[in-house]
Amino acid sequence: MNQAVATPPRVDSLTALLLPLADRTLLLPNVAVAEIIPYRGVQTSPDLPPWLLGQLGWRDLRLPLLSFEAASGGRAQLGATPRVAVFNALGGRPRVKFLALLLQGIPHSLKVDAHLARVDAELAPLELAAVQVGDGVARIPDLQALEQKLADAGLI
Repeated sequence: MNQAVATPPRVDSLTALLLPLADRTLLLPNVAVAEIIPYRGVQTSPDLPPWLLGQLGWRDLRLPLLSFEAASGGRAQLGATPRVAVFNALGGRPRVKFLALLLQGIPHSLKVDAHLARVDAELAPLELAAVQVGDGVARIPDLQALEQKLADAGLI
């Protein structure tokens, strides 16, 4: 009996999203993002940390809405065309499947490959790397650390 071992197809590229923030652009695989939704219906509370903007309703769930800028040492800003990226939680917590991140515009889709050029740039907290994308620089966020920040604050 002759058995051949199936080799998975080699992936040379993946589809990613450029997520515009107030002071930087994030780059994520599109499979990390569940949906892009309008910014609306955010329930705020005065006792929240400055990086947690409130709770947002999405598909019968209440999601924490985060400001990446504020969570990584900057300021939360609400621009003229805010959107929200709902992304898949990575921490394996049974009650936390999604988190929401404030955006400052409409994301753009692009194909990236393993040859993304790293950029020698100072990284803010919650950033894993900076890469060259076209004429600009995009930051690779540490989504697990962002989720852990919520957990450490007792918010999830």
